[in-house]
Amino acid sequence: MKLSHLPLRLAAGAFILNSGLTKRNLPPEAAGQLQGMAANAVPQVTKMKPEEFGKALSAGEIALGAALLTPFVPSSLAGAALTAFGGGLVRMYLNTPGMTQEGSAVRPSQDGTAIAKDVWLLGGGLTLLVDALMSGRSGSGDAR
Repeated sequence: MKLSHLPLRLAAGAFILNSGLTKRNLPPEAAGQLQGMAANAVPQVTKMKPEEFGKALSAGEIALGAALLTPFVPSSLAGAALTAFGGGLVRMYLNTPGMTQEGSAVRPSQDGTAIAKDVWLLGGGLTLLVDALMSGRSGSGDAR
């Protein structure tokens, strides 16, 4: 891992790990609410029971957070995973009614601001991924 990746990986990793840890014992109603929002990005999640979805979401966030915090996980892999996660959040935001201002496809409404801010996770993932790919071209890899 490059030293320059450390602040981004620490910030995103700690944030996502904490989020996953707090979701470990979600009540079925809360898991169902999260599942309903997630279905706006990934409709297939509706095939799961809310409790299963909550456990899967928690485990996924814990795994991603831990991967970002683990120095020997290559930035290309961590970046790809963070890009997928952040992209899913942005897709959910864009596809959930009431999250954007009327007449705008992207500007957040009052309700959408809390989710729209997660675009930083997508940007961070793309930064890690692009930097790792560009470093690979020069032969320097993630060792810096």
